Amino acid sequence: MSFSKTEWVLGKVLENHAKKNADKPFIQFEDGPIHTYSQAHALSNRVGNAYAAQGVLFGDNIALMLNNCLEYLWCWIGLSRIGAVPVAINTALKGSFLTHVLTNTGSRVGIFDEIYLELLEDIEDTIPELAIVYVLGDIKKAKLKRIEVRSFDDIMDHRPDDIQVDVTYHDTAAIMFTSGTTGPSKGVVMPHAHLYLFGECLRSHMQITSEDKYYITLPLFHAQGLAMMTYGTMIAGASAVLTRGFRASTWISDIKKYGATLTNLLGAMNDFVLAQPKSSKDQDNQLRMVCALPVSDETLKQLKERFNIPKFFEAYGMTECNIPIARPFEAPDKAGCSGKIWTDYFEVIIADPGTDEQLPLGQVGEILVRPKEAFGFMRHYNGMPEKTVETWRNMWFHTGDAGRLDEEGYIWYIDRINDTIRRRGENISSYEVETVLLEHPSIIEAAAVAVKADVGGEDEVLACLVLDPKESKINPTDILDFCLSRMPYFSVPRYIEFFDELPKTPNSKIKKNELRDRGLTASTWDREKAGYKVTRN
Repeated sequence: MSFSKTEWVLGKVLENHAKKNADKPFIQFEDGPIHTYSQAHALSNRVGNAYAAQGVLFGDNIALMLNNCLEYLWCWIGLSRIGAVPVAINTALKGSFLTHVLTNTGSRVGIFDEIYLELLEDIEDTIPELAIVYVLGDIKKAKLKRIEVRSFDDIMDHRPDDIQVDVTYHDTAAIMFTSGTTGPSKGVVMPHAHLYLFGECLRSHMQITSEDKYYITLPLFHAQGLAMMTYGTMIAGASAVLTRGFRASTWISDIKKYGATLTNLLGAMNDFVLAQPKSSKDQDNQLRMVCALPVSDETLKQLKERFNIPKFFEAYGMTECNIPIARPFEAPDKAGCSGKIWTDYFEVIIADPGTDEQLPLGQVGEILVRPKEAFGFMRHYNGMPEKTVETWRNMWFHTGDAGRLDEEGYIWYIDRINDTIRRRGENISSYEVETVLLEHPSIIEAAAVAVKADVGGEDEVLACLVLDPKESKINPTDILDFCLSRMPYFSVPRYIEFFDELPKTPNSKIKKNELRDRGLTASTWDREKAGYKVTRN
């Protein structure tokens, strides 16, 4: 099904399918019941009508901190139907990280899973704007003093009447946070047209039809899980199964059980799947295509042979700039190749990072992007106008990533130019890691940089530290204990190295490039070798 631009609105896409394909299966949560398009439409309307009745207004930012569940979708769609703006919060955030997201968006109302109430208790005094929290689960254990706690069950009891609020493609559909490099995480303000094109990219390039079934394991607070996979499914009128999360041990058996034809593998997930014991039933599945980002030649070969996967899809994108580069459906698989420019909607050049001038074919430079379609790009960074202007130098969006363009028109992603650390699918702000480390009374200087544990491997976090001379007895495990209660699990450094002083420029800025180039040494402490465990909780 194709949609005109005036229909590039989340609620309109679902409503269209609910009217034309009312009984078509849309989505189920693991082994739960399958919800049709008409049922999903009605459930979303319940949420929208309920929050409108509670005083949520057009343009209000509503904090959403839930694990993968169908209620996440009903909230996402229902709030959008009344013009409210869901703020997607990474469920690993805590402490100052969570405070920043809530204060940046000024969310007055939140929807939280019961297990995250404890995190709010820890920061309640730092988030004065948050007044009401609707809780998915048991509210009896809530210990919040000022914030009012209500049950989400009350929301789902509301009427399912159609919502008449006029929401357009240029209105804001969501705010998703992406890690900063020299400052706090930035909230990407995403218009409906922008959100739509994420899903449309997958629908068109993977040629998703109403007969496909998407196996979705990635978190809904990320653009890939929500905008690409779930929205792509909806635009195509296909069906999907949503899981609590990725489980390598049941990945292929689940795909077979649900009859899934499409799924995504992100970063280390490829390796986790291949590390599972082989089975004679590995090829007994209906997969026709897998979106794997990124994938090496050897990994691609192993996945193809072991699971009999006909095709793979790769692309390049960011929450801010959508998916401007993607591999056409008919193109051959090329591991590490992001694809071709999606010229229908975007312009892309490879430019000199210092001058923003386009480089000749084959030369490595920064990937710069700009939209052809109005509102098909982020609107701005929420509450950070200076960062928006900085990123849009010379009328190009600066990705901070290096790539090259070959003679056939394919773009190859090379590496990151900026200081963002990407670990197992998560973008980590070195600034935010350093901020927490510097709160430790024994640390007087800190720099967090990306290093590779193995040649060709994924990035890991190395914390380069200078200790107070009076606190020389502090050990790495004490520092990690301190980090665990103050930052997401994926941001906790794997490596720690102590320095007498960190290398600096004449302006006293730490030379992170020297620390990255230096990499791991004999004096670097590795928590994995030391047996120190970091879990998601």
